[in-house]
Parts: sequence; structure tokens; C-alpha cells
Amino acid sequence: MGSSSWVAILLFSLTLLCSCFATEVTYDASALIINGERRLIFSGAVHYPRSTVEMWPDIIQKAKDGGLDAIESYLHAAIKLGEKILTSGTRTDKDLGNSVTLTTYTNAAGARFCFLSNVDSSNGANVDLQNDGKYFVPAWSVTVLDGCNKEVYNTAKVNSQTSVMVKKSDDASAKLTWAWTMEKKKDTMLGRGSLKAHELLEQKEITFDASDYLWYMTSVDINDTSIWSNATLRVNTMGHTLHAYVNRRYAGYQFSQWGNNFTYEKQVSLKKGTNIITLLSATVGLANYGIRFDKIKTGLAGGFVQLIGKNDVTMDLSTNLWSYKVGLNGERKRLYDLQPRIGVSWNTNPSYPIGKPMTWYKADFKAPSGTNPVVVDLQGLGKGHAWVNGHSIGRYWPSWITSTNGCSDTCDYRGKYVKEKCNTNCGNPSQRWYHVPRSFLNNDKNTLVLFEEIGGNPQNVSFQTVTTGIICANVYEGAQLELSCQGGQVISQIQFSSFGNPQGQCGSFKKGSWEATDSQSVVQAACIGKQTCGFTVTKEAFGVPINAMNGINGIARLAVQVAC
Repeated sequence: MGSSSWVAILLFSLTLLCSCFATEVTYDASALIINGERRLIFSGAVHYPRSTVEMWPDIIQKAKDGGLDAIESYLHAAIKLGEKILTSGTRTDKDLGNSVTLTTYTNAAGARFCFLSNVDSSNGANVDLQNDGKYFVPAWSVTVLDGCNKEVYNTAKVNSQTSVMVKKSDDASAKLTWAWTMEKKKDTMLGRGSLKAHELLEQKEITFDASDYLWYMTSVDINDTSIWSNATLRVNTMGHTLHAYVNRRYAGYQFSQWGNNFTYEKQVSLKKGTNIITLLSATVGLANYGIRFDKIKTGLAGGFVQLIGKNDVTMDLSTNLWSYKVGLNGERKRLYDLQPRIGVSWNTNPSYPIGKPMTWYKADFKAPSGTNPVVVDLQGLGKGHAWVNGHSIGRYWPSWITSTNGCSDTCDYRGKYVKEKCNTNCGNPSQRWYHVPRSFLNNDKNTLVLFEEIGGNPQNVSFQTVTTGIICANVYEGAQLELSCQGGQVISQIQFSSFGNPQGQCGSFKKGSWEATDSQSVVQAACIGKQTCGFTVTKEAFGVPINAMNGINGIARLAVQVAC
């Protein structure tokens, strides 16, 4: 989509947003203009399907408090100060040397707004702007100067608390007792569908978002078993996952590593006479960004289905008569719903199936006590979908393990961005814990339902609460230290505190080449036993003489790590 199209969409959205009070919305090369006023509009995304209705007011309020106009930007408050100048002024750039550039916006009245940018990925820079002051610009950062003489923001000096969350098991729901039932597949194993076509149809167009699953079914007559008794089923699909059955026998599944098209290949056994081939295509979410994302195909459309026999004899089934069925029988019967369903029986035999594809599991549990957020640990499961009290909490895939390479104990965001920077969680599932909103939960009995698509073991599934373990802050001199525990907890221990030039990051801080001797005691006196604490970080607060930093590059900062 071209930039003009996006501008048109944004203008339309703003027109709706402002319709109650705005009479005109237009734009030029520099700004959006609302009622004749030149504006900078900061817009952010709220993923409302990932939160409950009860959570929306708080999320929207937080977005508004964070500076969004239209319902993510750390620079918003600082840049808003220069809104009028930035949207009507002229720009000049001046190279100050040492990889530092001064960018100045000036309007007709002579008002100025400036940026200092340091593109050196290793070294900070001391900048002397004469009458406009002296500034330290850390490596690979931008400083915002209101009036070109007052620092109001620097991207490397962001003062925000880092919270390391911990999960605590709840004894009341630690061990779950499972009932189970297999997904009924008799109709699809016999090739019975609700739609037929002599082509491979596009999945989204058929399912119409009613299900992640679409069945493709056809039959093939075999006369010469010497060629076809041991054949290869080859399917080119746009993904994302494909299961295959031949004559009711499961051939296995394969999936696309990155959501692109892939070729499924499995050995199958064909008999003399009519053979029924049943394919189940599953999507794992759909693209919602990128060029022509709505045109990206899913399922078998545009691909092929082939049988490869002895001596590479090939039979193309792509234009066979195909039958189609949308969704699972378990979905149609709403096995995830709390209401009993006619014709549905759950097996309560404690020897539940393990590693069996297309299995439904159900267990009752008691909600964890307290008010802390609740998660369910789906360790041991393969791939599927989970519901709590009939509410979907999302698809899961903990059996997909991330690469064991590319992670590091240290993280440095300076320098050119590459997606591999600061990777974490190598060798683990991309997601294992799934949020269960407390508004989904009852005070007494609750029910968890799982549809296990590829085969897993629910033995270790458990409910846990999430709370703050340790909290950290990294505050430059002159800024405010602010620490806060959640859920009524108080700060119980100062695990690390250093005012000087500390190194590392939260969880691995270490002392630098110098520090104030009162680093620990000052923070301890201000914070121990309190739920929240804070003070302005200055040399005087830590008993450091004013001239103590002569010859030291940069400004001092405080690194703190505490336990709640």
C-alpha cells in the first residue's frame, strides 16, 4: 500500500476521532492540521482481542497517560514541547565532529528546537554549545533540547523500572485430573464434506475465519499395486501445518518453519481399488501487516497433490474431485463449552492417551488465591488450542523449540539494528505460559479444555500466579529514582547499588571503575521496608564531592537491583 493510501486512512480515522469537535482535518508535508492547528499525532496499537473487555478501560487510560492521541513512542512528551516549531520551522544540520550532529528547527519568530545525535556505537561525546550549554550524549543516542538550551530527553538515559517477574505454583491446582475424548473423524476419513470442487481451494475463503482447520478429501483408484503399494504422498501447501491420512491411517504431520509455503512428503501405503486421501490443513494465525498481506494465500491453493510411485512414476491429484469440510467436529459440538453436549462422552480413565494427535482433554481446577495475574503452564503439550470456562486463551505450541544458538548473557543495543541482537530464551519454547484473565475465573470450580493437535502430555500442566521477583533501575545523575513493588509487597533487600559508572544490566550488574562509598547505604535507607521509594540522584545525595568527576568521561549514574 502506498504512502498516500496510508495518509488517507489516517485522515479518515482522525476525522472520525475528531468529528465531535473538529470541522476540518487536512495535512501538508510537515504536519497534520486539525481545525487550522498544526499537530503531531502519536498513535499506538492496543491488541484488544488479547485482553478482556474489563481490561480495556485501564489499558486505554494507560495509553492516554502515556501520551497517545489516537489510541508507542518514548519521545512523545519531549517532542510535543516542540510541536509548533517542528511542524512549521525550517531545518538545518551541523556536523560537530566525533560522530555528533546538531539538528536545529527554527520558525519565523526565531523560536528553536534542537536534537543532538551521536552515531558512534561505542563512545559517548561531551558537546559544548557555548551559550546554549554543555551536554553529554551517550553512544548511539539522541538528545532532545527544548529551546536548543535545555535537555528534556535522551534515548540512552531512559529512566524506567525493569521488573523481573517470577511465577509461583498454586497448591490448590498443582495436580489436575484429566478426562479425555478423541476428535471424531469418521466423516472425513470416508471423504464426506459439504463442498466439492475439481480444484484445490484457498483456505481462508472457505473457512471464513470460522476455524483454523480445513479438510481436503479425495479418492484415487489403484490397479497396479506393484507401482503404488509403497508410495510417497507429496503436497505443496501454503501452510501452515498439514496432517495426512490414507485409508484412515495417519501418515503424520509437517509444518512450515516460518509460515511460508512448504512441501509435505510422507511414505504411504496404497491398496488395490479405491483409496481415500484425507488432508487436514491448519493455520497458525494470519498475516496482518506487510505489502498485500490480505492477498497471502493459505492452504493448498496454488500448490499440488501428487503420489510418487516406483521408478518415480507420478500421479497428480490436484484436479481430482475434492470434498471440503470446515473445522473440527469437536469445535462444532463446542467441547470447550461448559454446558453438557448431547452425544459427547468424556473418558475418565486415569490412563489418558499421551502423544496421540487430535485429542481433547478436560480438567477442573480451583482459581489461585489472591489478586496476582494467573497463567497456565502448558509444558509438555505439543500444539493446539486452550479454553478456560469456555473462553479461548489462545493457540499453543510449546513443542516448537527455538534455536539453541544466538543468545548471550550480555546485551548492547548500540549500533546498527539487526534482528538477532539481544536474543533471549534460546533452546526453549517461544511461549510456555499463557495468561488467564481473572475475569474468566469463578470463585469455586473452573474448567480447562485443551485440543491437542499433534500429540502431547498434559501431566505437567499447572496454574501459577505471577508476581515481581526483583526490580531494577538505571538512573543518570539529575533524574529521579523510582522503584515500586506490586501486590502489596515491600522492598526487602538491596541486592546491588552503585553510583558511579556501573556496568551490566538487570540481573547481572557489576561495579565499574569507580563508585561512591555510600552507594548501598543511601538506597537502603530510602527504600528498605517500603512498597515504593524514590529520590533525585545527585552527587550530594551520595556524598560525592562536586569536583570528584574531573577527568572522568560522561556523567555519573546509579544502578540498583532490589528484591520485593
